[in-house]
Amino acid sequence: MTKEIDEFLKAEAFGVVGASSDRSKYGNRVLRCYREHGLKAVPVNPKEMEIEGVPCVPSVLDLPDEVTSISVITPPGVTERVVEQAAAKGIRNVWMQPGAESPRAVEFCRDHGMNVIADGSCILVVLGYREH
Repeated sequence: MTKEIDEFLKAEAFGVVGASSDRSKYGNRVLRCYREHGLKAVPVNPKEMEIEGVPCVPSVLDLPDEVTSISVITPPGVTERVVEQAAAKGIRNVWMQPGAESPRAVEFCRDHGMNVIADGSCILVVLGYREH
């Protein structure tokens, strides 16, 4: 998967779909992981105004154009809608964090020529996240 991960990490900004204000949740840890590595990340959560001091957008369709990679930390049924929005938005790279994968969503990404990571690898492990 290293080629797919390298391609994913080339983005100038990243969307965190399923970002959470609860610091114990993976949706919060992934956002903090990007930030502690000096990467620009935009949280996506329709119910929050900001998370970790970063303004949220309500959906993938509202992400700034500089976001070309998204980390998805949502239930599989939600992931299926997320990837459809990502394709409509022109997002090229989708990393489904463990537990967010859906065979239908993976197939959708592949059918639409998107770079998809859904093999159980976790960005927190790849980037070496440490809880603070």
